[in-house]
Amino acid sequence: MRKVIGIGETILDIIFKNGQPTKALPGGSVFNTMISLGRLHVPACFISELGQDKVGDTILSFMRENNITTDYIDVFYDGKSPVSLAFLKEDNRTEYMFYTQYPESRLNVVWPRIDADDILIIGSYYAINPVLRPRIIEFLEYARTRKAIIYYDINFRKSHAHEAMKVMPAVLENLEYADVVKGSDEDFENLFQMNDGEKIYKDRIKFYCPHFIYTGGEKNVELYSGQKQMSCKTADITPVSTIGAGDNFNAGFIFGLLKNDITRERLAELNDDEWKDIIDTGISFASEVCQSYENYISPEFAQKYSAND
Repeated sequence: MRKVIGIGETILDIIFKNGQPTKALPGGSVFNTMISLGRLHVPACFISELGQDKVGDTILSFMRENNITTDYIDVFYDGKSPVSLAFLKEDNRTEYMFYTQYPESRLNVVWPRIDADDILIIGSYYAINPVLRPRIIEFLEYARTRKAIIYYDINFRKSHAHEAMKVMPAVLENLEYADVVKGSDEDFENLFQMNDGEKIYKDRIKFYCPHFIYTGGEKNVELYSGQKQMSCKTADITPVSTIGAGDNFNAGFIFGLLKNDITRERLAELNDDEWKDIIDTGISFASEVCQSYENYISPEFAQKYSAND
């Protein structure tokens, strides 16, 4: 059975609204994706790192409760599990502050086995962090050799915009490894000072990766794949929080690939209906998460989605 492998940060999100903390829950960009997939009982394993402390113990328990193996978590002793403060603004977009204390030696884990057509998801600053770069490249090489589908969510936040030039070589390397690239209007404003999906694809993505998904909050989701262009309408909802929206679009997109049995080889041959079904699944997952303060789809939504599949 095909599986999904994620690699990324694991963090405790403390969410503030109107200046007051309203909720604390485990998070992290790829982590959120993996929890939603775990709730759908997709075979999933996650590579990350946590401190041996109360926050770390809480997150490890949460992973197990949601069907994610903890065999590939580097539990370190010299440091503390990371925490983020997430401030919801009036438009329900989010600003973050991060507090981290990692040890000098990181990601001391044995890689999980990858088989052909498994799906690897990487994303956010974790995927381009200079400290972790040798290990990330090592795993990307392994995944490519094993003929996995590599999905790269750029997810480049404003807090790192001043580093755009420094990390650009790593971004371009990731684009070259990727089979599918997804990014939001905010990502490309922060990274390239560009906000036109078609121009971004032609000038920045297409040379490296043929399949590109461009999102923009409530705006339509755009697909660019070779000569193919498509726009998919987002759901008409009033969001409570946009935390985890992009992460769960990723979960839905990946679930759509698996549900439709899309292999790495078939990606280049998808017709409009197949692309639309996969993207609509991503939109459905993102819309579900926007209507709560959770970072992932609810168990009830997962159960109904699996039942309707």
